[in-house]
Amino acid sequence: MQSLIHIPRLQKQILAASLDALCLPLIFILAIWLRYDGFTMELFRHYFWLIFAIPLISIPVFTRIGLYRAVVRFIDQKIISVIMFGASIAVLLLAFISVMLHIMPISRAIFGFFWTGSILYLSASRFLARSWLLRADMTGNAVHQVCIYGAGKAGAQLASALRAGGEHHCVAFLDDNKNRHGSTIAGVKVYDPAEIDALVPRLGINQILLALPSASKTRQKQILNQLEHLKLKIKVTPSIQSLVNGELRVQDVRDVEIEDLLGRDPVTPDARLLSICITGKNVMVTGAGGSIGSELCRQILRQKPAKLILLEMSEYALYAMEQELQSLRAQLKLDIEILPFLGSVLDETRLDKIFSTCAVETLYHAAAYKHVPLVEHNPIEGIRNNVFGTLSVAQAAVRNQVANFVLISTDKAVRPTNVMGTTKRMAELILQAFSRTQRTTRFCMVRFGNVLGSSGSVVPLFRKQIMAGGPITLTHPEITRYFMTIPEAAQLVLQAGAMGEGGDVFVLDMGEPVRIIDLARRMVHLSGLEVKCEQTPDGTIEIQHVGLRPGEKLYEELLIGNNVEGTTHPLIMRAQENEISWEQLQVNLQELEQACRIFDYPQIRALLQKTVAEYQPQCGIEDLLWQASAASSPLPAAPLLH
Repeated sequence: MQSLIHIPRLQKQILAASLDALCLPLIFILAIWLRYDGFTMELFRHYFWLIFAIPLISIPVFTRIGLYRAVVRFIDQKIISVIMFGASIAVLLLAFISVMLHIMPISRAIFGFFWTGSILYLSASRFLARSWLLRADMTGNAVHQVCIYGAGKAGAQLASALRAGGEHHCVAFLDDNKNRHGSTIAGVKVYDPAEIDALVPRLGINQILLALPSASKTRQKQILNQLEHLKLKIKVTPSIQSLVNGELRVQDVRDVEIEDLLGRDPVTPDARLLSICITGKNVMVTGAGGSIGSELCRQILRQKPAKLILLEMSEYALYAMEQELQSLRAQLKLDIEILPFLGSVLDETRLDKIFSTCAVETLYHAAAYKHVPLVEHNPIEGIRNNVFGTLSVAQAAVRNQVANFVLISTDKAVRPTNVMGTTKRMAELILQAFSRTQRTTRFCMVRFGNVLGSSGSVVPLFRKQIMAGGPITLTHPEITRYFMTIPEAAQLVLQAGAMGEGGDVFVLDMGEPVRIIDLARRMVHLSGLEVKCEQTPDGTIEIQHVGLRPGEKLYEELLIGNNVEGTTHPLIMRAQENEISWEQLQVNLQELEQACRIFDYPQIRALLQKTVAEYQPQCGIEDLLWQASAASSPLPAAPLLH
């Protein structure tokens, strides 16, 4: 069998044509027998020349229309129309020959029987050969026994694509529609999802593919919850929008992502809120090469600003972002000036030049050090960038009459236990104070939790550890976090920024918090593996608890108090947080600046606690890695406070 599969293609074509040359005359003889209720030598002599002419006419016709060029393993129902066309041409030519040779009398019924029989033979032989070849492939290769969840159009397309690929064999369909239960698609039966537990061992299923491109995220999450206990590898098809312009392919099927596990259905953005601070305006993004900053740039570009100004410290990040935006601008056919600037948010002279020259009207301040353990080990650098950097940008914005200033904050600013969260809360306090002392610039802050796929995110780390065979390193079994996708967060930031009245702290609805250990287990199970623990000692992936990192909290919060109100957007809330007067805050900042100059860690900690009353450090700053912070250069000689 395998030797026949691997013979050269030309030999396969000759073999198929030879079988047709033998069988088609036999079908004509059968047509004569049906017409006359028997077959005699007299009938054979009468129709001899037609029987002899059948292969001489039919084979060239079928060759010309491409029947023998078709790869049998990949044929579908479209081949039937080719066969019908070829059979019709062959029958007409035979009838023409019978007239030319004066073969009379002749029955028209014979040609009708022959036309029908040849179509049935050619179609059946091709589909039987396809089935045989696919079975031969399955016995010769390692094949995944696949169950497709979704017996609609996408499921049928996926089954066809799998059949052509040869590496996956669809053995069952599942569908929520009861009307489809018991029916078959391409010879594969459709079952009730409730039967999956019995089907897995009976059919040897080792993968489940979700072909539900139009299902909501909530429904997909429910299905994943139902299937998780099977501990099979589960993959999903792309969304319905990505299937509009083409057929579904095997390579379109992807692994389950954290977005699928969260089950958050997107909320249609308010076009007016998206555009009000951007369209036709000169917009600037600090930290434009970061996770949030880069997505803000993409979203802003689509809203058609007059200019898009990028500020970034990292040369490579700025280069990569500028190149991507230029490509996106050409793709969208937009006439927008993109201006990339290398520089630090601490350089006020540089900021003044950029603001005045580019006439910045809206600013999104995303530049910040955000990795909790790194900032905990480098507190002075974190304070400089997150606190005095925000102060520097805010002062330059006021001096240059920037109309809108939006700070990207974090849930770690709420009752912080680490330097990073404390510095972000201080940044919020600075902007709140500025909002009360001037009316030139409208300041607001947007606070949210973890974004998926950002640098340092736990999800890609877990995926990498699972692919390596484990172990998964988890800081604490009870740790929980909020999660949101980067595009969703950026879109909500743009809308929240348009709602600000001055000094607003906006909080994004992050959904329900997720236990990280549950997330890790689900990622293991949906990869078709088992967690190794006391209950399942034969599992393949171990979860190791390595302890909380410096400054890390078990639970993150989004609000300091309970004073929160809704807005016109269902996922954006406005929080009423405590403020500090600019006079008092200015004194604290001056003292903090001086303490940073002389590396006075006890004084730095005392000033952070004095300014952010909720700050409860988990360890003394003076106990951190001195050598790392001691390598930092002093602050600029020019004072940051004016």
